[in-house]
Amino acid sequence: MAHCFNPDCAKPENSDRHQFCQHCGQGLHLKERYSALQPLGQGGFGRTFLGVDHHLPQQPRCVIKQLFFPTQNPAMRDKAIALFQQEAQQLSTLGNHPQIPTLAAYFEQQGQLYLVQEWIDGQSLNASVWSQHPHLELMIWQLLRDILPVLHFIHEQKVIHRDIKPDNIMQRRSTGQFILIDFGIARMLTDTAMMGGATVIGTPGFMAPEQLRGRVLPASDLYSLGTTCLNLITGVNPEELFDIVNDRWQWRDRIPSHQHLSLDLIRIINQLINPSLRERPQSATAVLREIGADIANAPAIQNPTPNPAPLISDMPTVAMSPSQPAPTTLDPDLLALKQKLETPVEPVRIDYTNLQTALKRKQWEAADDETWAILCRLTRKRVGSYLFLSEIDDLPCADLRAIDFLWAKYSEKRFGFKVQILMFKAAQDDYPEFCHQVDWPAHDVSRHNYLKYHPRAPVGHLPSRRWIGGGKWWKHLAMIAQRFEQCGLL
Repeated sequence: MAHCFNPDCAKPENSDRHQFCQHCGQGLHLKERYSALQPLGQGGFGRTFLGVDHHLPQQPRCVIKQLFFPTQNPAMRDKAIALFQQEAQQLSTLGNHPQIPTLAAYFEQQGQLYLVQEWIDGQSLNASVWSQHPHLELMIWQLLRDILPVLHFIHEQKVIHRDIKPDNIMQRRSTGQFILIDFGIARMLTDTAMMGGATVIGTPGFMAPEQLRGRVLPASDLYSLGTTCLNLITGVNPEELFDIVNDRWQWRDRIPSHQHLSLDLIRIINQLINPSLRERPQSATAVLREIGADIANAPAIQNPTPNPAPLISDMPTVAMSPSQPAPTTLDPDLLALKQKLETPVEPVRIDYTNLQTALKRKQWEAADDETWAILCRLTRKRVGSYLFLSEIDDLPCADLRAIDFLWAKYSEKRFGFKVQILMFKAAQDDYPEFCHQVDWPAHDVSRHNYLKYHPRAPVGHLPSRRWIGGGKWWKHLAMIAQRFEQCGLL
């Protein structure tokens, strides 16, 4: 069986004797070498296939990742391809580690970007199976001893995984060794370097608190490894194990009754999941020393690359300095202004804890207030200020995605910017008709006393438009829709 790579093909299954899809006519081989046997999964930024390499003896299996970049902008697409090549080179370096899948090839073909990686004959970790394992503690210790050296390696390469969870750890069938997969090249490109700032990349429940605030460090991966252990031990999503009212973990009472963990293991896990970055271990090496393991005993790395370049997503945004020094005869006031304009501007880092807490507690008015405050901070305005239409274009894509993600998650997809945009488009950009559907008055009002802060409010009713200013305030939704499209969020 050969599977067509065309995302729009209605009948992608073909006999393996065909060179071209019998439905759409597209070639079934990439670079006249790789073909897909069956799809393995699909996400917002691409698809994954189980494939075969026809150029190697015995035609070994491989994993083919097809990446999507939802943009019609040629300049942005060219940038995506350039970034893809640079990130893939970094991933190629990581593949020198025996516990990271080897990158076999990366290329563009027929307008799509592809990665070909080693296929791991094994399975991802399953929390429901692990929590019932008769030797659970021994398995957790082995997981820590296997994965910590991998984290030490990638952190030495200036890479932070950002999404460690059971789904991204596989156990090789032949050796039982744990393999770290999915370094999220699509997320790196789409959410960071392309979109202008690394804010929220990861999986809720497994992310460190600082990730939700837009900052990632090696200790962030250690936190995610700790929450992965919690999930495997209890079979419960870590998000359900944290008491947000008392700001503390409550996971020990969720350990299955037939399981017994040593105080040493409990102590190590509590160190890893400490919400305080200051009190959490700062390196994988420190944790290995704590558990009595030695990084020197880790598997040897093949052909390591000296002094690897940092990921684009890890590099700070810095304004370029002029190539020539300023003339000494420049007017002092103009010189001061010039220096101010050339001073690098620190990106705004947003703490999403208050928004997440309000939404999780169904405190809709508090969440709406916090959303307004976040939009003000993103535009460097005093909290409570109005934003004008021109300022919507300056809102960072990653932050818009984070705000919308939290609203959608905790409202069960009833509220959020994306919901409003889709309703507006369904109304054929008719703003009065949209207002009728979400129960907003079509005319401008000053008090917004029509707002309903409860879950029975109409779909799309929140977040509100209270933060919009200017004489053409009613155009705000079209501008937000345009910004979401620029960001590839639709």
